[in-house]
Amino acid sequence: MPLMDIRSGVIALALFALLFAVISVRGGLRAIQSARKMTFYRLRRKREAGGWRLLGLALLLVALAVWLPVYGQPLAFEYFPPSPTPSVTPTITPIPTLTVSPTITLSPTVTDTPLVTDTPTASPTPFIPSAIKARFQSTVTPNPDTVFSPLLFTVKSSNYPAEAPNTVFENPVGHLYAIFSYDKMALGVQWTALWLRDGQRVHYETKPWDCAGCGLGGSGFTDWNPSPEQWLPGIYEVQSCIGEEYVTNGRFLVEGAPPTAIPTASRTPTFTPVPRPRGHPPLQRLPPKRRRPRPRRPRLQPKLPDWVVYSNLPQRR
Repeated sequence: MPLMDIRSGVIALALFALLFAVISVRGGLRAIQSARKMTFYRLRRKREAGGWRLLGLALLLVALAVWLPVYGQPLAFEYFPPSPTPSVTPTITPIPTLTVSPTITLSPTVTDTPLVTDTPTASPTPFIPSAIKARFQSTVTPNPDTVFSPLLFTVKSSNYPAEAPNTVFENPVGHLYAIFSYDKMALGVQWTALWLRDGQRVHYETKPWDCAGCGLGGSGFTDWNPSPEQWLPGIYEVQSCIGEEYVTNGRFLVEGAPPTAIPTASRTPTFTPVPRPRGHPPLQRLPPKRRRPRPRRPRLQPKLPDWVVYSNLPQRR
C-alpha cells in the first residue's frame, strides 16, 4: 500500500476543511432561521448564538483551508525534508528492422468516368463598365508596382488616418468617406472608384490622378453624399481601380429604413387677364331687355239670381 506524501496530505486536509466549512455554514443558517420562529426570548437568543458560532467556525475552516497549501506545506517541508526519488535511466533498445514482404499487385480495372464534371466556376472579378471607360481622359500607363491599402469608411471627415472607422452604419448615414493610402502611384493615371449596393452600381467617380504635391505615396479618399432617402439598407462595396486594373476594395453595411422625402408645396394656377390687341374697339355692353307689362284683365262680377236680389231689399211696414 503506497504511503501518502506531505503534499497530498496537505491538499486532503484543505479539502476536508472546506467540506466542514460548508456543513457549518448550512447548520448556522438553519439555526438562525429556526430561531426566528420561536416565541420564547431566551431560547431564541440561545439558538441564534449557536447559529452565529457555526458561521464563525466555518470562517475559520475556510481560512485554514487557504493557509494549509500556502504556508503549511513549506513549514512541513522544513521539519520533514523530502527524500530524493530514484530516477529511471532510459536504456537503448534495439530497433527491429523492417523486412520487405512480397505484395500482391492488383490488375487494373475499368472505372466509369462521368461525362460531365461539376467544376467550380471562377468568381466574377471587378471590372469597369464600358459607359465609364468612355469618360476616361488619361492615356498614362499605370505603374504595375502601385500598392493601395484597404478602404476605411467613416462619416467624420476625409482626413488620414480615418477617424472612428466603422463597417456598420445606421440610417440616416449622411456624407460617407472611403479613405485609403497608396504608394508608387503614377501622376496623371486614370483613377476610378465604383460604389455598389448589393452588386448594383449607385455612384462612381473617375478622373486623372492630379495630386502633384503628394509625390509617389500618400493618402486619398472617395466620398458619396446623396439625399437621405437614397441610403437604402444593404451591403455596399467600394472598388478602386487605376486604369482598367482593380487595386483594392472595401465593404460596409447600412441598416434601418431611410427617411422619407418631405413633399414640397406646389403652386396653384391663377387666372391672369389677357390684354386685348391694339386697334380693336372696346367692347360695349348691351342694355338689359325690358319686360313688357301685361294688361290686367277686369274682374267680372258674378250674376246673382232674382230671388237673392229681392230678398236683400228693405221691406215695407
